[in-house]
Formats: sequence, C-alpha cells, structure tokens
Amino acid sequence: MTNINELLQGFHRFRLKNFEPNRELFNQLAMKGQTPRTLLIGCSDSRVDPAILTDSAPGALFVIRNVANLIPPCETGGRYHGTSAAVEYAVCNLEVDNIIVLGHSRCGGINALLEGYGANNEGEGYIAPWVQIAAPARDEVLRRWPDASREFKQRACERAGVRVSLTNLMTFPFIRQRVEAGSLRLYGWYYDLENGELMQYDPDKDRFYDMYFGPIPVDAG
Repeated sequence: MTNINELLQGFHRFRLKNFEPNRELFNQLAMKGQTPRTLLIGCSDSRVDPAILTDSAPGALFVIRNVANLIPPCETGGRYHGTSAAVEYAVCNLEVDNIIVLGHSRCGGINALLEGYGANNEGEGYIAPWVQIAAPARDEVLRRWPDASREFKQRACERAGVRVSLTNLMTFPFIRQRVEAGSLRLYGWYYDLENGELMQYDPDKDRFYDMYFGPIPVDAG
C-alpha cells in the first residue's frame, strides 16, 4: 500500500525537478489559461497515464479518464453527464483539433463487460450500467469469434470498445459538424501494456495497425 507520505514526497520531487525549472511555463498556464490542441479520452486504470505515455508537457492535453475509456451516446436525459460535459468543454470552449480515444490491454472494465456483469441488473452500483455502453462491442466479438480463447476475446473487445466510443462521439452534433468541416479529427488508439506498443485504428480498413516508430536509441530518455 502506498503511504500518503510517499505521494507528498513525490510532489516535493515534482517541485524540484519539474516546476522550478519550468516556472515560466507554469506561470503562463496559470495566467493565460490552457490551450491544449488534443482531447484524450483514456481509462482510469492506474497503469495507463496518458501524459506519461505520450510524454506530454503540462497544458498539452485535455484528459478525460473513466472506466474503460468509454463515451456515451449523446442524450439529454438524466441529470449528470460528467464525461459528456468534459467533451463539450474541450470541443466547444477549448476548440481542440484532435480527439483520441485510448484503449488498452488488460482492461478491467472490458473484462467485467465480457463476464456479463450488469447483464441481469445485479447490484446497486454504477459500474454495471456504465460498461453496458460498450455492449455492442461485446456482442460483435461473441458473434464473430464464439470459439476464440478468452484472451483473444478480451483484446478484441477492448479494441471494439474504442470503435464504439468513436461512433458515439459522432452522435454529438457539435462534434459531427466539426469533423465534417475538417476542423476536428478523431483517432482510436490501443496500448499494449505487456509489450509497450501502440496501435492506431484505420476507419477505412476497419483495422488497428501497429504504430512503428523505429528502433529506440540506446541513450534515449
């Protein structure tokens, strides 16, 4: 278990290694506000931190994190729309140029979905109805590969879940209008935890492809 003092010591290191050497940047962000060009929708999983994975500077990303990196379809019922509100703010107020949906391997939310959690309305929590957003992904995988291994189905569903979120993004009128006008671009990414590899979705071919960046220099980092 992480001792809270470890987090405080981590903040102290942040002040020494990041804040002080870049005080001017942080002051500009504080005084002038944020102007990120990319909205990244990632999972709450502690192993998949978008800023760390993309080595991004403060202010570069506007990040939404939730269970299984899901985007619900556009709807106005109910009272609380935290994810949709953040999407609206990033697109309409910050006017980002890009939206990335970042899925990953070993996703607990997708695992719960595949296990049928919430299918029978069991429990009184919030996870079951939330992961049902990706039910079309699960249904597609079970239909196409009924005899595949459990691991194959998990990975296929994780990637299909990214596609579901991309589809749901296009149900928001303010996103569709900008995409069709060419001022906003949508991307689907998939991060392989075990191998440290990144894949990108190609909507024209309906496939994910490895994003190969070449050999890593010996002295990198």
